[in-house]
Amino acid sequence: MIKELYNTARRETGIILTTPVYIICMVVLPLFVMVFFTTLMQQGQPDSMPVGIVDLDNTSTTRSMTRKLDAFQNTSIVAHYNSVDEARQAMQENKIYGFMYFPKGTTDRLLASRQPKISFYYSYTSLTAGALLYKDMKTIATLGSAGVGSKTMSAKGYTERQTKTFLQPIAIDMHAVTNPWTNYNFYLSTMLIPGCMLLFVFLITAYSFGTELKFDRAHKLLAAANGNTWTMLLGKLLPQTIIFLTMFYIYSFYVYGILGFPHEGGIWNILLLGLLAVTSAQGFGTFMFGLMPSLRMSMSVCSLWAVLSFSLVGTAFPVFAMDTPLEGIAQLFPLRHYFRIYQTCVFNSFPLCYVWINIVAMLAFTLLPLLVADNIRKAMREYKYME
Repeated sequence: MIKELYNTARRETGIILTTPVYIICMVVLPLFVMVFFTTLMQQGQPDSMPVGIVDLDNTSTTRSMTRKLDAFQNTSIVAHYNSVDEARQAMQENKIYGFMYFPKGTTDRLLASRQPKISFYYSYTSLTAGALLYKDMKTIATLGSAGVGSKTMSAKGYTERQTKTFLQPIAIDMHAVTNPWTNYNFYLSTMLIPGCMLLFVFLITAYSFGTELKFDRAHKLLAAANGNTWTMLLGKLLPQTIIFLTMFYIYSFYVYGILGFPHEGGIWNILLLGLLAVTSAQGFGTFMFGLMPSLRMSMSVCSLWAVLSFSLVGTAFPVFAMDTPLEGIAQLFPLRHYFRIYQTCVFNSFPLCYVWINIVAMLAFTLLPLLVADNIRKAMREYKYME
């Protein structure tokens, strides 16, 4: 059996080395995806986003607030407009992401404690840009009011401590655990890159079985395995497993070792997670081919499953906040369980016992071929490829 397993694996290795699509999908594209996404978000979060100002009051107070807004890292004042309509049009044309509006009489009302209304508008077409600009402009509006209040209370004889207590009765001590930089590269690249790599595993697994039928090589595969179903499956997948696992560990070394992504959980959790990711994706791809022994159909379902997993992984929108049916469907995607284990054990360094159910789920994906092994063997013996 060991000799037959070796012969099957050697045959598959020869196919991989002589077929460019394998090299492209298993090595070239994963490397490209790694570099592309990590360099795309190299700064961590956007900065110097263009913002406009509509200052109809034009006093030293409003100009000071404008300068303070421009001093924020995320914001850059690029234009002053004469009216709200002009600024709104500029925002609709994507020249600016937002603008702040100071109506005439703002300073007089502020000094007289008559609650002037300062308006700020921002685009939520880009969620990240909108959230960051909202934070900066709201901070400026709050600081403007606090600055006048501080001067007024100081003139009335209040001490600095009394002034701070009145203006901010509750002091907020905020901590961003594990990722204090709020680096979006840490959040997104660790989902997008593994998601793309799982997509490649899905497709190559289904493709490798489908092409045996398409190019009428199934009888040679069975002969190499001496007709043994499990020797055929293991021997065919073993070279792919080694290559994909190597690429996953190269990815891990690149993002954690070279780029310094947070990985409080340690190296062993990273190695285990890479192994589970590759084997679960291969198990799912083999299962899909076993259900539909067709190159076109199995690859189509695998690609659809991989694309849907980006929406249901829970990075941009938490799974627990989804509708109950979607929350259940999300558990059918290996990427969802991959991300839960990464988030809990690698990123936040909790013990593996906290994600035992996700580990069991990924092992279940790995063992899915048990359900369709006989069907794959039958397909290799009897099915004829049809265009």
